[in-house]
Amino acid sequence: MSTIILSDLSFAWPDGTPVFGGLDAVFPSGHTGLVGLNGTGKSTLLRLIAGELRPARGSVTVPGRLAYLPQDVTIRTDTAVDVVLGIADKRTALHRIESGAGIDADFELVGNDWDIEERAVALLGSLGLGHLVDGTDGLDRTVATMSGGETTLLGLSAQLLAEPDVLLLDEPTNNLDLVARQRLYDAVDRFGGAVVVVSHDRALLDRCGNIAELRRGEVRMFGGNFTHYEEIVAAEHEAALAAVRDARSDVRKQSRELVEARIKIDRRQRYGRKMSEQKREPKIVMGLRKMAAEESAGKLRNTHTERLESAKEELSSAQDQVRDDREIRIDLPATQVHPGQIVVELEPRTLLPGGPEVTLAVHGPERIALIGPNGIGKTTLLQAIAGTPPRVPWKLLPQRLDIFDPNSTLVDNVSRAAPHRDAEQIRASLARFLFRGADGDALASTLSGGERLRAALAMLLGAEPAPRLLLLDEPTNNLDLPSLAHLTQALAAFRGAMIVVSHDVAFLRDLAPTRWIELSADGLGDVAPR
Repeated sequence: MSTIILSDLSFAWPDGTPVFGGLDAVFPSGHTGLVGLNGTGKSTLLRLIAGELRPARGSVTVPGRLAYLPQDVTIRTDTAVDVVLGIADKRTALHRIESGAGIDADFELVGNDWDIEERAVALLGSLGLGHLVDGTDGLDRTVATMSGGETTLLGLSAQLLAEPDVLLLDEPTNNLDLVARQRLYDAVDRFGGAVVVVSHDRALLDRCGNIAELRRGEVRMFGGNFTHYEEIVAAEHEAALAAVRDARSDVRKQSRELVEARIKIDRRQRYGRKMSEQKREPKIVMGLRKMAAEESAGKLRNTHTERLESAKEELSSAQDQVRDDREIRIDLPATQVHPGQIVVELEPRTLLPGGPEVTLAVHGPERIALIGPNGIGKTTLLQAIAGTPPRVPWKLLPQRLDIFDPNSTLVDNVSRAAPHRDAEQIRASLARFLFRGADGDALASTLSGGERLRAALAMLLGAEPAPRLLLLDEPTNNLDLPSLAHLTQALAAFRGAMIVVSHDVAFLRDLAPTRWIELSADGLGDVAPR
């Protein structure tokens, strides 16, 4: 049975920027991965389904109860665990009933959830958050200091505890280490209702029974997991490229034939003029011959012109089916670090209360993959390095990419990082990061996750002076797979030192690290490549 039905759905942002116009889609029961390029509206579509946004036209039908986990889960550190889980009022009513002071409203609020506390504790434990509570009394504790991954898992716990029929997840594996990701996979697998998940996590997408691709304002459904979807898309892409080659060949052929037809027409017209000048035929015969020649020439010209236009239309249509495979190709010689040059020399220090003492030295153009479980202090280590400061010009790419003035254009934001460059140089730099023409005039606040990343890279890598050390904190968060490829391409051109915090092992391998360093409860140390 169909789970989510979108009918004639239209939506535009307050500034008039359209997102969807008359979108129709049906998401089947089971688990569906929603994929598409950054900026196509995946998160916006989830918010429309969840009711956080209202469409200008059309309807969304969701049978049953719905739960929604957004990309960025923010929780105040002084908030109690049961408040985050949405069960505080129910616990209060339950305790009044147990003390004999319950009223009718308490019984109505509790309903059949007499074991809500036990279920909450068990769910937190299954997601690796058992350390937050030590029994039902622990639900009164505040969340205190939580890592980004723990915050995501706590938010997921709140949604699952509500026992919804439909679960919407927007990049749920952001900030999760490998163990936490596996726990999330298992929790999603156990969920018996319908799931729609936006993710760049291939392992999660491969656990889905359907893939829905959002492209050019339309949703196309593919049966099977993400690997099967990629195989279909790759075959279609090759077919589209072949169609483009055939169409281009036909355009060239029709162009040649049109030229040949014009030459033939010109020859006939010259012959007719010559005969007319020599007056070798009666005037009436020459007039009829001229009319026939003009009519024939017109038909011939029109036929070949129509064929050429038809061939051009076929080429345009074929090109329209080819997917955008643009690549970031840049050269960054000013970022070079010489071998042996001291880049980072971090004195021994403790990152977290009660944690081990760590120290770190980086020499030359080392590429360091920094790994470790959630909450161990990887982000704190990057901040400590930035606070030393390093021995060379450096830039930090934070998790939230909050380095922009949201009310300024891309051109203005990049100009702040490189004040001595003129507007033409800034736009040329943005073009190398796939922001071309009017794209540079977009406000930073309107960018999608992948676009924000490309813009951030344009700012950092084009800064003055050029950075020779990059500190990257979970740079793959919120990225679709093409944007992930763009990130890898851009970083391939960087010639300086790099320290990258990420739980995405495949991405780290693509960066070709010279060192793998793990931060654990025992300290900081080199480990074998993953």
